[in-house]
Amino acid sequence: MDIYMRKKRWKWFLFGTAVVIVSFSLYYTNILVEEIRKNERKNVQIWADAIHRKANLVNFTNKLFEQIKQEERQRVTIVAEAQERILTTTDDVDRNFFLDIISNNTTIPVVLADRNGNIKYHRNVLYDTVRLDRLIGELKKEFSIYPPIVVSYLDTKEYLYYKDSNIFTELKNVLDDLMQAFFSEVVLNSASVPVIITDSTKTRVINYGNIPEAKMKDPVFEAATLHSMASQNNPIRINIANTGTRYIYYQDSFLLTQLKYYPFVQLTVIGIFLFIAYLLFSYARRSEQNQVWVGMAKETAHQLGTPMSSMVAWVELLKLKGVDQDTLSEIEKDVNRLETITDRFSKIGSKARLESTDIVTVIRDSMSYIKSRSSQKVNFTLHSSSKMILVPINIHLFEWVIENICKNAVDAMEGNGSVTIDLNEDEKNVLIDIADTGKGIPKSLFKTIFRPGYTSKLRGWGLGLTLSKRIIENYHTGKIFVKSSTMNKGTTFRILLKK
Repeated sequence: MDIYMRKKRWKWFLFGTAVVIVSFSLYYTNILVEEIRKNERKNVQIWADAIHRKANLVNFTNKLFEQIKQEERQRVTIVAEAQERILTTTDDVDRNFFLDIISNNTTIPVVLADRNGNIKYHRNVLYDTVRLDRLIGELKKEFSIYPPIVVSYLDTKEYLYYKDSNIFTELKNVLDDLMQAFFSEVVLNSASVPVIITDSTKTRVINYGNIPEAKMKDPVFEAATLHSMASQNNPIRINIANTGTRYIYYQDSFLLTQLKYYPFVQLTVIGIFLFIAYLLFSYARRSEQNQVWVGMAKETAHQLGTPMSSMVAWVELLKLKGVDQDTLSEIEKDVNRLETITDRFSKIGSKARLESTDIVTVIRDSMSYIKSRSSQKVNFTLHSSSKMILVPINIHLFEWVIENICKNAVDAMEGNGSVTIDLNEDEKNVLIDIADTGKGIPKSLFKTIFRPGYTSKLRGWGLGLTLSKRIIENYHTGKIFVKSSTMNKGTTFRILLKK
């Protein structure tokens, strides 16, 4: 009993130690994961702030370009007025002044034409003079981006056409590239954050990044992803000139999501590993115990074999010498009993041969044997639902089980009480309940009593119930367990056999 108590204490100690180690590992891992998660979140926040700053830069650049456009319009208007004043003034000084204004325009392409499209004057136009006779076709389309300025003098009206200067056109291309680069950087962000860009309705997807293209073709996935992103982070609203309002949805990176669930995955993996290790060690331990049991049983049968042969010979010699027949009969019974015990031990570790047998008769004979060797104050009773119940059993091994349980019952009652066996059957099973009026067994020991070495007696190896369990479960594919027990009132064992 002490070995199992020590074993139980060691199990709890090892279990507690394992819990402490695992808890500390998970705690420290969680700290590291939390730090990495904070850094990852910080990177995402920096990325979101950078988007705001870049958007402001784009908007500022666009406003600057609008101002340049207005200034160029004003310059063209001044050129038009100067052209008009040249035709109407008579003062040479004023005329030279307005000519200077016109000649100082070195950047804005302008074309002065009459109502029929005949070109009267042009400046900063990069075309051959042969093609500048009339303002028609592609040339007129090129200079019709903005409405012309009317130049009036006397009864004549002419029209001053203009377009963006070369410098402004180059800057505008830079702005377009900047806007395109802005959205590209949002989609292909350095933080590896899944991103979706929508229009002002928050439903139509304009672009996306760090999300599999095949998944984004599914409208259900797209809507679910937008909802998930909105629940994690508020979408960034961006107002970009010439493109309108855009909303940038984003969520935690895949790495951050992994880190979030890493401790739980780690705990699960550790649990599975420990469970598998426990099963392997338990299997190895049981295999080792089986080898010990088989070896001990075979050796016991071998050791009993030699003296058994001698005892049989001595019985025959006593018969020849005329020894009393009653005495010889009792000696023969004990010799036969020893032969049965030897046969039982020899069958341990071998495949038991089961034969359909009347179990009522087997139990009755076993009770009679125990009764003849027990105190007169112990009453043995057998109740059976049928006179004959056929069950596939090995007689010698099954008798061993009944005798072990009945002997333990007699010892528990200290030679005074009753042992009752109730035998019942249904369509598939036979139920054998063996009840005594002994000291009882604590509920905490219901399973421990079947372990090898456990005994509450001063003498004994504690192997009877262990052998009984192995015989019933391993050889008869049945079950044996403590059905009920009350301290100082008695215990009931149940054996279940398949018919």
